[in-house]
Amino acid sequence: MSGTVGYSAEEIRDIVYEYHRQPYGTKGAWVARQSFSAGQLKRWRSMVVAGDLDRNLVPRDHGPMNGGEFVAYERARAKEQVAHTKEVERLKARIHELETTNEALGKAIGLLHELSVHEPDESTTTKLNNS
Repeated sequence: MSGTVGYSAEEIRDIVYEYHRQPYGTKGAWVARQSFSAGQLKRWRSMVVAGDLDRNLVPRDHGPMNGGEFVAYERARAKEQVAHTKEVERLKARIHELETTNEALGKAIGLLHELSVHEPDESTTTKLNNS
């Protein structure tokens, strides 16, 4: 049985994270407003904590998520976010570098075109007299 019908792994992680960010006493009402059931959310929580979400496996024996497991989940998520942010910054710097290089090459090509344009030559031919 598939545990992630209709949702991607990233969407499920976001849903579980959003659920745990809800203030005390409001989680039940939050779940009731969603398009999935409380049972489905429980399976997703188990999958996220057990680390089997990407393989779409629901763990057999897993008790309720305790505070330590969620803290570990949040730390892993924060670590992924930091790595993602660093990668985005690295790629932005690389894009800037390539755009600067492209602009310099464009200017150099323009200068080469200007230098290679030939002006009309002076007439150096001599007229032959027909004798």
